[in-house]
Amino acid sequence: MVLLASTRREADQQSLPLPVMLLVPLVALGLQSLITLHFPLFDVVDLPLLVTVYFAMTWRNPISATVAGALIGVAQDVLTQHPLGVFGIGKSVVGYLAASLGVRIDTENHGTRLLVVFISTLLHSGIFWLLQHRMLAQPLVWNWLREVIRAVVNALVALILFALLDKTKRRD
Repeated sequence: MVLLASTRREADQQSLPLPVMLLVPLVALGLQSLITLHFPLFDVVDLPLLVTVYFAMTWRNPISATVAGALIGVAQDVLTQHPLGVFGIGKSVVGYLAASLGVRIDTENHGTRLLVVFISTLLHSGIFWLLQHRMLAQPLVWNWLREVIRAVVNALVALILFALLDKTKRRD
């Protein structure tokens, strides 16, 4: 821990190795697009969203998390049939909010992580629906039960993924 840190962000900020920061989003995007192509039920899990939330809570820097969310989201847009920017906007907002929460609360706690991912998944789905249905006037049905199940599944997968990614952190 840094003794002269002026904020919690400075004291608790951990860094990830550069290869991890580059490869993890690419692997998540690749797995997401490849697996959902062959197993449509896998679309319940949103690996790029989980990576965005993890990076945001680890970095605790809202600007970096917003940019990371935008880049990951736009890359996901390119790999899907959705209009360009829909996932980018959603993941930007989620990244910003997760990083802002990461500054204020203990994000190493599993219960906190579950709750943050659960809420982030619902928020991301809501933004996606708002953009697709209301702004782009494309038919899209909202199913609360499906979205809650999706949020629970993402939260449980996040616990496993975050534990694996925690092992790659550099600690000073």
